[in-house]
Amino acid sequence: MKTFVTGATGFIGGTIVRELLNEGREVRALVRSGSDLSNLSGLDVERWEGDLRDTDSLRRGLEGCNVLYHAAADYRLWTPRPAEMYRTNVGGTTAILTAALEHGVKRVVYTSSVGTLGGQGGAVPATEDTAVTFADMVGHYKKSKFLAEREAERFVSLGLPLVIVNPSTPVGPGDVKPTPTGGIIVDFLKRRMPAYLDTGLNLIGVEECARGHLLAERKGIVGRKYILGTTNLSLRDIFLMLQEITGISAPRIRLPYGPVLVAALLNEGFSRLTGIAPRIPLAGVRMASRHMYFDSGRAVRELGLPQTPVFPALERAVEWFRANRYV
Repeated sequence: MKTFVTGATGFIGGTIVRELLNEGREVRALVRSGSDLSNLSGLDVERWEGDLRDTDSLRRGLEGCNVLYHAAADYRLWTPRPAEMYRTNVGGTTAILTAALEHGVKRVVYTSSVGTLGGQGGAVPATEDTAVTFADMVGHYKKSKFLAEREAERFVSLGLPLVIVNPSTPVGPGDVKPTPTGGIIVDFLKRRMPAYLDTGLNLIGVEECARGHLLAERKGIVGRKYILGTTNLSLRDIFLMLQEITGISAPRIRLPYGPVLVAALLNEGFSRLTGIAPRIPLAGVRMASRHMYFDSGRAVRELGLPQTPVFPALERAVEWFRANRYV
């Protein structure tokens, strides 16, 4: 029997595929026509061409598979057509989980996000049970993932044996797009980071994040959520780590939030007129007004999630971006 992986060409999904192959698993990877397949290069996987918006391709792709990892998502802080993001993140989740339920898939691991959780910016790191509402979501990505997570919970109520994982901020090799966080690392390497905002993130090595997915398949409780993260760090501390790794000076100027917010508003207004992605996404600035710290204690206790230091993961990210000519 095979394991079906959506998002297999992406950052987290591609690393999940490698972890599965390391365990001797057979993998069928969902790939969209025209996708960058570099994260699957040289891997012994069955490539299944389809799309989350093509329900028939999902039904046929799941035939003969007993496990599903749904890691695909449209992850952007800005999009000129928000409806497309909702069709992928919400509609696509409904479609793949419907197919999984019809096929009687024995286990589903759904990749959500810490962005769907509450308590962000509070004095105490948020947990899976911190109160949250849709009104707390900033930007279309978080809103769409919040709604998709509610869909995942609905399918649990229908009998689908599904576990939810909420990755924090993965870093490491294979960040092909790159993600917004990977973009920050690339900009730092290009010396395009003269200043910083007072914000914070929870980081995790992408390999440990993928391992957390496999642990959730084996040990996770159906219907339960697990934060996959390791270390809470201020953005300034992240830059200091990158300085130690690269020898490039970390920015010393801390920008006030207000002027950056105004600049983002103007930048996004220009983007709406031109269709060109903003250099300063408004959603990103609004998220940066809070320290997004999280507590991964449940995943550590119940799944055995590794708590590996993130410094080596940042080193691997820098090495990968350089080796692949992002800088």
